[in-house]
Amino acid sequence: MTQAEQILAALKAGRTVTPLEALNEFGCFRLASRVLELREQGHAIVTEKITTPTGKHVAQYRMR
Repeated sequence: MTQAEQILAALKAGRTVTPLEALNEFGCFRLASRVLELREQGHAIVTEKITTPTGKHVAQYRMR
């Protein structure tokens, strides 16, 4: 399964995915690029900006 397929499966299962989760779970260093590929295939993926417990601002992706 490709990284994009794994990410899509996680999103379709109702999960959210952040860049750190994508790196740890899927070995994906470029989550935004994989999400763009999925959007170009017609998948409705929403980006939300969140603040982590350590105060960092990151993108979090989910299905619409």
